[in-house]
Amino acid sequence: MSDTAEKADQPEQADRPGQADRPGQADPPEERSRRLRERRVAAHRDARRVLARPGFSTTLRERLALLDGADELYDLDEPSDMYGNGVVEALEEKVAALLGTETAAFFPTGTMAQQVALRCWAGRTGGPVVALHGLSHPEMHERDAFSLVSGLRPVRVTSEPRLPTADEVRDFEEPFGALMLELPLREAGFVLPTWEELTEVVEAARERDAVVHFDGARLWETTVHFGRPLAEIAGLADSVYLSFYKSLKGYGGAALAGPRTLIEEAKAWRHRYGGAVFQQFPTVLSALAGLERELPRLPEYVTHARVVAAALREGFAAAGLPWARVHPEVPHTHEFQVWLPYDADVVGEAAVRQSEETGTMLFSRGWDTPGPGLAVTEVGVEEAGLRLTADDVKTAVADFVARLED
Repeated sequence: MSDTAEKADQPEQADRPGQADRPGQADPPEERSRRLRERRVAAHRDARRVLARPGFSTTLRERLALLDGADELYDLDEPSDMYGNGVVEALEEKVAALLGTETAAFFPTGTMAQQVALRCWAGRTGGPVVALHGLSHPEMHERDAFSLVSGLRPVRVTSEPRLPTADEVRDFEEPFGALMLELPLREAGFVLPTWEELTEVVEAARERDAVVHFDGARLWETTVHFGRPLAEIAGLADSVYLSFYKSLKGYGGAALAGPRTLIEEAKAWRHRYGGAVFQQFPTVLSALAGLERELPRLPEYVTHARVVAAALREGFAAAGLPWARVHPEVPHTHEFQVWLPYDADVVGEAAVRQSEETGTMLFSRGWDTPGPGLAVTEVGVEEAGLRLTADDVKTAVADFVARLED
């Protein structure tokens, strides 16, 4: 599955070549997919009860309202930023303090931030080889940018739907200068290793004289699973990238955090890559808003996601489905996957009709087809979902399954 607001169907959906929203059969698949997507977006916007309302799915007016009260986040009488000073530097300082790193740099995109970070590490280690997961974002969704733009050579430690093991890192057949770990690994179901497994993987990389970089676009939401504060998690790595618009609902942007010498070099490469943007205050203020308003609530979302996941499993079982899966059974973050034994167009249509007819939408994202007669989607639980109890979810599941049988 794809990633980020660079993929718009509402961002978590666009760039998915296998996306299968096909409500009818008379029209070409692309047209059916487009029409169902439009209905899904409209139904999600109008639904009274949903599990999440991502910021990117709202109107421009609603997005602008994110900056209401911005004077509580930063002195708006200060001069506006120019090429990364002022409020941008304030955000960088705040991120570095949260992560316990020497400093941080703001980037317009995570794709740019990670390319720059690993390019800088390659210069320091003398090796352009980056070991990563076969399902990681650079491998799945960046059009070979590591190789074509940054002169790096990615090698896949594993493509299994889990994070690499220490033995896989330790025994990998060729040298590498950096190990990149995506935490959580979205394409595998937003999965994370245990804390012990993560520390062993990091130690295995260090035994090979490799640096460790965390693709932590969603690292903000991992503290519940690991049972550790954010700074301790980030402290395992030599550098960390985080996103401001996924978990935190900002307008966009990313941070790269790490040692001062690395970040200073990264800022030079940020300029060379076209990331020295003249003014960025709207995006930066939205990131500050996310750190202030959303970051403290993420543990609550993760906890309730586990309630929702259990209710989905129980609801599908009670409805008599021959096979259904929630993965992971106990979510590692506030997002997880649901797998059902139906064609993707059937479940996509049922999800939209349920919302249109009842005002309740359990599945607001599109469905992929991982194999014949199978459909998979992603579910996220945010502030809106806290209002749905386990019984509410099970009742909605029963109604949804009934529509599958229509």
